[in-house]
Amino acid sequence: MARVRLNVAERREELLRAAVAQIEARGVAAVRIADVASALGVSNALVLYHFSTKEKLVAAAFAYAAESDLAHLRALLGRRTTALRRLRSAVRWYAPTGQAKGWRLWIEGWSASLREPALREVAGALDQQWKAALADVIAEGAAAGEFPCQDPAAAAWRLTAFLDGLAVQMTSYAGSLSRASMLEWADAALVRELGLPGPDPDGQRSS
Repeated sequence: MARVRLNVAERREELLRAAVAQIEARGVAAVRIADVASALGVSNALVLYHFSTKEKLVAAAFAYAAESDLAHLRALLGRRTTALRRLRSAVRWYAPTGQAKGWRLWIEGWSASLREPALREVAGALDQQWKAALADVIAEGAAAGEFPCQDPAAAAWRLTAFLDGLAVQMTSYAGSLSRASMLEWADAALVRELGLPGPDPDGQRSS
């Protein structure tokens, strides 16, 4: 059967989806232009026409995948409810036991960023967007008197650093901790960063 002719935007998205799948299967270092081309049954030249180098393809694929998670995060944070409820929903989704699909890709991206400037620039910009989205809602909740957080930006940095660290552990060593424990730790980290009362040693909320 003849392939359907795609416009430039559709072809680019098709290539990016294929690149994401190949990166997830092979890793950033091992994936080749030829792997992406072969997966789609197209020529290497077609892939290079759209992205010119493997480094640019990888950076674009990483951004493409991460943006879908960012869009979902913004949707969670944009709901019409309290800032605390929105933040709890976002943290539970973002946490390594949640439904965010990009953890393996993020970890691959962080590693490859040490050697690839184009990917480092993209990953850094996306990481800042994650932090800024959380910081904005933390600031909103603090201004409304929901919690006493003094420094929303710093709280967002510490919270995402904690969750990122958990994700590396959980992705690298699957099954090392239970889902219940991960969610409990994520909730506790959020409570701590917002300055809310936490549980005392007997498991009760302190006043």
